[in-house]
Amino acid sequence: MTFLNKLDGLLWQNCDDIYLKHQQICLELQDKHQVNVNLLLLAIWLDQQSHLLSLQQWQTLQQDTLKWESRVLLPYRKLRRLSKSCLAADEYQQMLDVELMLERKSQKLILHSLNQLAWLGESHNLASYLSLFNLSDKDYAVLAS
Repeated sequence: MTFLNKLDGLLWQNCDDIYLKHQQICLELQDKHQVNVNLLLLAIWLDQQSHLLSLQQWQTLQQDTLKWESRVLLPYRKLRRLSKSCLAADEYQQMLDVELMLERKSQKLILHSLNQLAWLGESHNLASYLSLFNLSDKDYAVLAS
């Protein structure tokens, strides 16, 4: 059993805690730069654990995750956002709940892909991941705190 399999539940619970602390920045990065919030949170968490991935590994994770999300999660998110003004509050909440379920599926796929990789990183994960979007971790230093 790998390090991450042992921590599967704890990993995403910790990522949820990071998200609650930095929700506004995470959503801004998602909406303005198409940053994957799950991968962003994972990068922050891995930095906290001192487990580094290379830029190429982050590219692979981003590409693998985007393949699935572009077919399922992202179209659903767009539909939910477009439907917001047409739905009752409970109906909209149901859509949010389904989106969360899809996010959890994405997390499982990320974890599976991550378990195929060796720890080869030479720089911080947050810096490597944000660089895929031509962003600097220095502009988002609050995420590392």
